[in-house]
Amino acid sequence: MDVWRQHAVLALEWLGTAAFAISGVLSAMRKRMDVVGICVCGFLTAFGGGTLRDVLIDRRPFFWVENQAVLLATLALCVALALFIRQSHLERGARWLDIPDAIGLGLFCATGVELSWVSGQPALVTILMGVITATFGGVLRDMVANEIPTLFRDHRPYAICAALGALTYVGLAQADAPEGMPLAVCAGVTTFTRWLALRRDWRLPPIKN
Repeated sequence: MDVWRQHAVLALEWLGTAAFAISGVLSAMRKRMDVVGICVCGFLTAFGGGTLRDVLIDRRPFFWVENQAVLLATLALCVALALFIRQSHLERGARWLDIPDAIGLGLFCATGVELSWVSGQPALVTILMGVITATFGGVLRDMVANEIPTLFRDHRPYAICAALGALTYVGLAQADAPEGMPLAVCAGVTTFTRWLALRRDWRLPPIKN
């Protein structure tokens, strides 16, 4: 991976980590966890998907091990949010809790696809890595909060949004699009489709027995 791509992926990893950490903290605070629970929930949401991705594509060291500054920054962010956000703020702004999750979904999908693609993985595996990177942190967040993961119960497109973004990346990469375009478009498509699904309240049909 060239230097430009390394910096681009690192920047998106940082931004995605912050967005998902905020999502994890807000979820933990809604469950009235203490500061330890808030930090654990924020950590798992921020790093769970990327860690599983690195395991599956055999990438070492893990992102948060190699860049310990992002680990410290994430923990500091979790503590700061726990100290300064009040429960009344959460109740008044409940509708906004999906925003950092949608942003993190797009950013982590893009980095998962990029790292898998440049390591030489097939197109289908690349798409799956994007979906896993984008969604697994949220699954861990909901499990720690003792909820059925939103990925499985929400009915509003979530993993499908990540799959669309990843598919867009692969299509652009195979078409020899300008460098950087597949990464940016993947993040944008994933975040926008998730936001649109929430705004329009699109729902997948339930399975009827």
